Amino acid sequence: MSENSNTFKIHFLPNDTIVDINDGSTVLDAAHKANIYINSICGGDGICGKCKVILSSGTVDAPPTKLLSDDEAGKDYILACEASVTSDLQILIPKETRLEGKKILLDQNEQHFMTWKAILNKAEFKNDALVKKICLKLEPPTMDDNVADHERLYQAIMMKQGIELNVMQTGYSILKKLPVVLRQNDWTVTVTLGHRGRIIEIIDIQPGDTSNTNYGIAIDVGTTTVVASLLELETSKVVDSEAVYNTQMKYGEDYIQRIMYAIQNDALNEMQRSIVTDINTLISTLVKRNSINLDDITAIVCAGNTAMHHFLLGLDPERIRKEPYIPTANFIPPIRAIQLGIDINSRGLLYALPSVAAYVGADITSGAAAIRLDREEMPTLLIDIGTNGEVVLGNKEWMVCCSASAGPAFEGSGIKHGMRAAKGAIEIIHITKEFEVSCSTIGNVPPRGICGSGLLDCIAEMLRSGIIDRSGNFQKGIETDKLRKNGDEYEFVLVQKEDTGIDSEIVISQADISNLIRSKGAIYAAVALLIESMGLSISDVHCVYLAGGFGNYLNVRNAITIGMLPDMPASRIKFVGNTSLTGAKMALISEDAFETVQNIASQMTYFDLMGNQKYMEEFMSANFLPHTNLDQFPSVQEELSSLNKPLTGK
Repeated sequence: MSENSNTFKIHFLPNDTIVDINDGSTVLDAAHKANIYINSICGGDGICGKCKVILSSGTVDAPPTKLLSDDEAGKDYILACEASVTSDLQILIPKETRLEGKKILLDQNEQHFMTWKAILNKAEFKNDALVKKICLKLEPPTMDDNVADHERLYQAIMMKQGIELNVMQTGYSILKKLPVVLRQNDWTVTVTLGHRGRIIEIIDIQPGDTSNTNYGIAIDVGTTTVVASLLELETSKVVDSEAVYNTQMKYGEDYIQRIMYAIQNDALNEMQRSIVTDINTLISTLVKRNSINLDDITAIVCAGNTAMHHFLLGLDPERIRKEPYIPTANFIPPIRAIQLGIDINSRGLLYALPSVAAYVGADITSGAAAIRLDREEMPTLLIDIGTNGEVVLGNKEWMVCCSASAGPAFEGSGIKHGMRAAKGAIEIIHITKEFEVSCSTIGNVPPRGICGSGLLDCIAEMLRSGIIDRSGNFQKGIETDKLRKNGDEYEFVLVQKEDTGIDSEIVISQADISNLIRSKGAIYAAVALLIESMGLSISDVHCVYLAGGFGNYLNVRNAITIGMLPDMPASRIKFVGNTSLTGAKMALISEDAFETVQNIASQMTYFDLMGNQKYMEEFMSANFLPHTNLDQFPSVQEELSSLNKPLTGK
C-alpha cells in the first residue's frame, strides 16, 4: 500500500507502468489513469468480456461472471472493469486485450485507389485555400498620399485579390501591431487571409515575403482512429500523414458509450481534452518530422461523425442519444483553434465540416463531396460500414441518407473471438468442402482473433460448405469434430489452440453468427429502404462506393453472398478509402470544395430509421442468408444451386 492509506499501487505489465489508485476503484480505472489501453468495447459496463487481464499478485473484489471460462479463471484472469482494487496489484495485460498495430488508412493507401492529384483532377475543385497568404508591396505614405495604414492595407488587398471592402475585417491585435510591421521591411508584408462565412478576415500580418510557408491540417476525427494530413496550401501538395488511436476508446469503443460516460461522470471536459491531445500529438509529429514552424500552420479542417465533433468542440452531446436525437449544431462557424487548445498559429482557424443529423455526420458529407456524388447523373450509393452503417443514395438532383444501427459486430464487438483489424487478426478465411480451414492474418503472425473482413468471409464460407444453413443455424449432421457443443450452444473451431497466438482455440459460435447476420441485415435493409423510398430498384443504381477502413479489405463476392451488399456486378462496386479525410483535404485547399460540402449537407434528406415500420420489415427479411427473398439475389441463388446446397432455411 502507498503512503496514503486510501490508495494502492497498480503495476501494469508488459508496459512496466505503476500508478496510484484510490481504494475501491477498478483495475480499468487504474488503466485509464495510467493512459494504458485495455480493450473495453462496452466502456466498463461488464457486458462485453473483452477487458480480460491476469492478476499476477494482490487481491481484488470481483463478482462471479460467465464471461470468463473455468480455464481462464484458473489462470487468474479477471475482468478489469469488474475488479475493485483492495491491495497493491501486479496486472499482466495479455495480447488479446492490448491495442496493437492496426491497419490505418493513410495517404499511401490512396495509391491503391488513385493518386491525390488524380482525385483532385477528377473532383475539379479550384485551388483556393480557405486560409491563404499573399505578399503585398505597398506604396509608403506621403504628404500627397496620406491614407491611414489600415485603409492602405485594405486597398492593396482589394487590388490584388478583388475582394470588396465590405466583406473584410481585422482583429484588434492586428491593428495594434500594424504600423510597426508595415515599416519593418520597407512596406513589403505577407497577409494571411481566412474565410469566415461571407467575411474575409485578416488573420495575421508579417514583415517580408513568407507566402511560401503556409500549411494546413486535414483531420479525420474517427471514433477509433484519428488521422491527419499536412498540406502545403499554395500547391495542394500532401506533405505527410500520421494516425493515432483515439484515446477516448478507454471510455468505450462505441461513441454512445462515450456519451453515457461523459454525462454520468460529468466528464465532457475530460473527453474534449482527450481528443485535443490526440490532435496535438499528430500535429507535433508532422511538424517535427518535416521541420516546419508551428506558426506556419494556419488552418485545420475536421471531418468526423456528429458525436466526435461535439466532443472535439466541447458541445453537449447528451441529446444525440435521446429522442428526438437532436445535435447541438450541424453547421458550426469557423473558430480559433487555440480556443479548443489546439496548437497551431495562435490566430489560425479551425473549420468543422457540417453534419446532417445526429447519426449522419461530417465524415459522410465530406465523403459525398470527395466522390462528387453531387455531380453523378445516375443514382449512386455511398456506404460507410462501421458501428453505424451510414448510407447515402443520390445524384446531382437529390440525396437521401440514413444510419443503420448495424452494431459493432464487424468491428469485433459481441463476437467471442472478434477483434479490430490489428496484428494477428484473421482477415481472410477459406473453408473447403471437407471443412478444412485456411486463413491469413494481418502481419502474417499466429492468429489472435477475427476482424471484420474475416468474419464476413467466415459466414460466406460456412454457408457454401454447408456448415450453416440459410437461417444461419449450424447443420448438426455434418461429419466433423470441429463442430461441437459448448455449454448451451454450438460452436465451430476455426483454429486449434496450438496454432494460435493466444492461450485458446479460435471459434465462431451460434450467437456470433446471429450477431453478424443482424449486422449485415441492418445495412442491407437501410440500402433497400432508401432505394424503395425513391421508387427505384437495385438495377437503377449505377455504382456503389464503399468507404472507410472496413471497405478496403472486404471481399465483394462474399459480401453479396451473405446479403450485406445488393446483388450487382462487382465492377459496379468500388472501394474509395478514407473519403472523410479526402473530403477534408479538398475543403482545406479549396473554398469551392468547402462550399460543396456545405451544400451537400443542406441538400441531404435524412430518413430516421428508429421506429420506422418499413425498415423493421426490411430488416426482418434480411435476417437470412442472403435474404428471405432469393429473387433479390439471383447470383447467390445460382451459386448455392451449383454447390448443391439446399435453398431453404432448414
